[in-house]
Amino acid sequence: MAYEYIEIAKDGHVATLTLNRPERLNALGRDLMLELIDAARSFAHDTETRVVIFTGAGRHFCAGADLKDDTPRGDLPASRLQLRRSLRAGPDLVRAIHEIDQITIAAVNGGALGGGACIATACDFRIGASDSFCGYPEIDRGMNLQWVALPLCVHLIGPARAKRMIMLGQKENAKTLLDWAFYDEVAEPDELLARARAMADEYAAKPPIPAQMIKQSVNAVASALDRAVMHMDLDQWMLTATTDDYREGIKAFLEKRAARFEGN
Repeated sequence: MAYEYIEIAKDGHVATLTLNRPERLNALGRDLMLELIDAARSFAHDTETRVVIFTGAGRHFCAGADLKDDTPRGDLPASRLQLRRSLRAGPDLVRAIHEIDQITIAAVNGGALGGGACIATACDFRIGASDSFCGYPEIDRGMNLQWVALPLCVHLIGPARAKRMIMLGQKENAKTLLDWAFYDEVAEPDELLARARAMADEYAAKPPIPAQMIKQSVNAVASALDRAVMHMDLDQWMLTATTDDYREGIKAFLEKRAARFEGN
């Protein structure tokens, strides 16, 4: 598949996947999401690559789902059943990255918000630039955190901090994210990719079969109940999307003002 919105560069046993839509802050339009899913799944056929680094072109890692996505479509859902199925791209994206056989590292430059934070948490490790930030602004759009990503945040920082991070929807800075163990390391912006590459080389030097088996086993232990709990997060979104608060949250975001939520 030829990619328009991502770039993949391979050097020895390390691949670097760059989200390349900087004019939209690497926001996740549908086409970019489908490219990421395809790329993540393609590594299943790549036995030379042992580590994959994810990063973003331009100032930011990823601004999250593109609420202004103008991708032309002739298949707009005509029923709730079709709508539910059309929403699978988000969960499919997070699962595809989480299930990559190779070790994965997110090199977070600038902001990783919403879906961008979901991508980062789906990776095995996260290195953030010292001026970077992460957050889940979904709450301020009147919606739940979806894409089967909520458990990934809980696994990293624990229930109380996950509740705070997701329910308040604030942008957390690099120091806080490191203190909470959301980040594994922090590097200066001009050293971010070099540090990610150094970490990648450490893991790439290990025998790939046991390294990948260990990754899969740890993920299985940590996320054993994730699907049992999060199978319904698309349905939760479909519920929130019918509320006045959801419409107000999206309208306020597009109008760049504070939302006024009424609980309806």
